[in-house]
Amino acid sequence: MTTTPNESRITLDIATEADLPRFRKDLREAFAIAAVEEFGSADNGLIPSDADVTSSFEAPNAVVYRILEDGRWVGGAVVSIDAATQRNSLDFFFVRAGEIGRGIGRKAWTVIEKHYAATKVWTTHTPYFERRNIHFYVNVCGFSIVEYYNARHPGPKHSAELDLPEDVGMFRFEKRM
Repeated sequence: MTTTPNESRITLDIATEADLPRFRKDLREAFAIAAVEEFGSADNGLIPSDADVTSSFEAPNAVVYRILEDGRWVGGAVVSIDAATQRNSLDFFFVRAGEIGRGIGRKAWTVIEKHYAATKVWTTHTPYFERRNIHFYVNVCGFSIVEYYNARHPGPKHSAELDLPEDVGMFRFEKRM
């Protein structure tokens, strides 16, 4: 990725076992922002549990990345890559709470797409109330909403999905390359 003199450089770095506690903490803090804005608290089961995050780290074909800006850790991503079908998923993606709004997410997603250029379809999920994520995936990254999971239309259980209360829905997004 080329940069202009005033533009930061975003890179991906595979997370080590020692990075995972901070990854979990940063991810939960970033995800808590929308829960607090929508519900006044992050104590309602809408933030991924350590077990959910760990299961995504350990899922078959999962790759856990630190997102770096000029070498400084500013976010993270967990992707699951299916080399046979090239139908890949973005299981977790976040920019650290203090770094949001500076274009890091857009740049990081561009780097991920370039790194997995053979991908045919990307999928991801986000809760219905996560307006910032919905805007990001649809308007910035080019995903389409393809399904809405709710109490009347429960989705398949994915390791990276939250165990949501019945009244909270999830959108499933796809991006065909």
